[in-house]
Amino acid sequence: MRLTPLVLALATAAVMATPFAAVAQQFTARIGHLESDQQPRHKGLLMVADLVKERTNGDVVFEIFPAGQLGQAREMNEGVQLGVIEGTVSPAAFLAGFNPAVSILDVPFVYPSDRAKAAELRDGAFGQAVLDSFAPLGFHAVALWPNGRKAMTSDAEISNLADFTGQRFRVMDSAVLIEQFNALGASAISLPFGELYTALQTGIVDGQENALDTIAAMKYFEVQKHLLISEHGANEDVVLFNPAWWASLPTDYQDVITQAFVEVRPEVEKIKEAAQATALATIKDSGMDVVELDDAQRLAFREAMYAPSRDAYLAGAGDAGPAIVSVYEDEYARITGE
Repeated sequence: MRLTPLVLALATAAVMATPFAAVAQQFTARIGHLESDQQPRHKGLLMVADLVKERTNGDVVFEIFPAGQLGQAREMNEGVQLGVIEGTVSPAAFLAGFNPAVSILDVPFVYPSDRAKAAELRDGAFGQAVLDSFAPLGFHAVALWPNGRKAMTSDAEISNLADFTGQRFRVMDSAVLIEQFNALGASAISLPFGELYTALQTGIVDGQENALDTIAAMKYFEVQKHLLISEHGANEDVVLFNPAWWASLPTDYQDVITQAFVEVRPEVEKIKEAAQATALATIKDSGMDVVELDDAQRLAFREAMYAPSRDAYLAGAGDAGPAIVSVYEDEYARITGE
């Protein structure tokens, strides 16, 4: 594995600090993430830290580092594998390079629109199968956290399936995401996020997909005319710890931490949903045409997009993929009745 300079520096600092850290606290975890200290992920982590400290009588302390203070996504993920840092909360989309099996969360309409049913999927055998897929790769995965649903925008109409034919959409570099637009008769182009506004403005692509708060914050409504509230894609975070640090904890402390992440998850989702609602109001005020899928339309989109994207996932997911899909499809049918 190639170590970045920041990971090497953190490793050196960790070795030098170990004798003093052991005196200060019995169990201390440095947890890094990319969002600012005003965003839902960070607020949720602070809630978890308070619960864990209280329920372990101060024996376990989480030190939370937002906004990439401990490095970018790859550096933090490598740091957790190596034990340079103890934990990170990372978007699933940034973890596919470490664990292709997690890309099941990129498959469109993987979660039902009903938030309680989606939570049941996360809490059940499907969520556990996704978490377990990280174990052979040097991570202990504790929980999945929701971080919003995706909408689509375009300079052309996108209110029904037929509208997508021939349009070009920007996506992250993902075979699953590319296939979801192929399934609609559109095409997908992988572009860096920082180039997206200009690509929309100049017509390199017709549209894009992102959460509503991202669409509002990046002011894509300035260069796009139409918004489809499809909720087709789930932005999910994965809570990861270093396995050696996790194994050093007493079992009851492991249980406290796991329960705290599960307990706080609905609060994180509420904060994110509130941000989405505020963003939607901003988008509507801009004059953008807004259409929301009803249940029948959502089912039609799912029937068009799910199977081709699932097959693209299976082609690259490795040995864990088929078992995860099998568990998912059984659980989805049981929970939704579809």
